[in-house]
Amino acid sequence: MRLSNPTRSRAGRITLATIPVVLASTFLLGGVAQGAVPVSFAVSGSQFQISASKLEGTGFSQYAGVTQDTAGGSHNVAIANIASAQLYDLCQSVVSDTPLGKVGVMITAGGGGNPASATDLQIGMTELKGDSSFSNIRIGVDASTVNTAAKGSAGDFAQDADGVTINNLQQTSWSTQASVFTLTGMSLKLTDGSTGCF
Repeated sequence: MRLSNPTRSRAGRITLATIPVVLASTFLLGGVAQGAVPVSFAVSGSQFQISASKLEGTGFSQYAGVTQDTAGGSHNVAIANIASAQLYDLCQSVVSDTPLGKVGVMITAGGGGNPASATDLQIGMTELKGDSSFSNIRIGVDASTVNTAAKGSAGDFAQDADGVTINNLQQTSWSTQASVFTLTGMSLKLTDGSTGCF
């Protein structure tokens, strides 16, 4: 039996280029969807989008920081920590340039009233939009004394709160990590990179 060479056509080359992305993402996020794999990841050289119809969290803090990409670049970010978070109608998207053009990856989860959840969530973001409310918020505290396990540098401005709710969340980030991220009803698909979560 003879197998055809998939690299002889443009469609075949695109398929080969995207297989590693899909396999890696499916392996990692398949485990995450079952709550089995601790997560720590950063997108190298590219920011990504996260949106949710609603985020509810407890144990919140925010302060300034710096994140690094694998090429050695440094990026100023607002670091947000949430000890426990639920995200409704979660979407994450990223677009990468490849030799064959732009390729996007879009992940959705937490629909149908069954939110995705995260423990010890930390986000390095450059932009955040939404309608937010906080319980027992403190603004202007020293970043080294915030009420979360992760803390900033002494002398830096920070804020913290016992609880946070953000409706219509739209966020652009360099990095996200969590000790456990559970993605209920997860779906992953490749796109042509022309659309994102927002």
